[in-house]
Amino acid sequence: MTLASRKFFAANWKMHMGPDETSRFVRSFAAAYEARADRTVAVFPPAISIAAFRAAAADRPDLEVGIQDVHAEAHGAHTGAISAGMAAEAGVAWGLAGHSERRCEFGDDDELVGRKLSRLLEAGVKPVLCVGETLTQREEDRLYEVLSRQVATALRDLAPDERGRLTYAYEPVWAIGTGKTASPDDAAGAHEILRKRVAHLTDEDTANRAIILYGGSVKPENIEALLAAPGVDGVLVGGASLDSDGFARICAARSG
Repeated sequence: MTLASRKFFAANWKMHMGPDETSRFVRSFAAAYEARADRTVAVFPPAISIAAFRAAAADRPDLEVGIQDVHAEAHGAHTGAISAGMAAEAGVAWGLAGHSERRCEFGDDDELVGRKLSRLLEAGVKPVLCVGETLTQREEDRLYEVLSRQVATALRDLAPDERGRLTYAYEPVWAIGTGKTASPDDAAGAHEILRKRVAHLTDEDTANRAIILYGGSVKPENIEALLAAPGVDGVLVGGASLDSDGFARICAARSG
């Protein structure tokens, strides 16, 4: 049983929304969505738009901002990269690590993801560890194996107290940007596996308190069913989060 008291709604804009679009989105979203004490809303814009987001949301402290990726090193000759420390200085509260597109397109493996988690924690940025299986892995009945490996390797070098500071996002790769969505039962089953693995690597209390999000073709039409699934503490929204009215409907959805 999860002990999370607040539902978490995260928007991953990927390579969309420059600074001007970001400013317009925040104004529109803020007009459509009223702050609520029972949920957290965080947006992960492209790094170049973080400052624009913070400026546009200056009078809405309930709208938090995150970074989509950071480098595994604290500094150095890494042209085009952004360190976790720089992200913290820019005012971000959250950082993604291990998103499936980083794993598939950029080659981020479980060990590298773990190093990025360490950097985020060192910088005081709250990490969101993304895990999930491909369609082939699901068809081969390897869900437990894949989730277990991804979590265990990513957390391997973290101190016990650091392991208790993570948020998780289960994102079946086959459901990202495809229009296919895991059923509420699929999501609940994967979240149960993930929570049990977290308990094995930490303790029962930490696992029960861990926030685990579902990500994969989330939209206004399926949000309530997903939030009602056991163990689903919120959602990580991709394409549907680019529409301010649609994302406002998602964030205001009935839960429980």
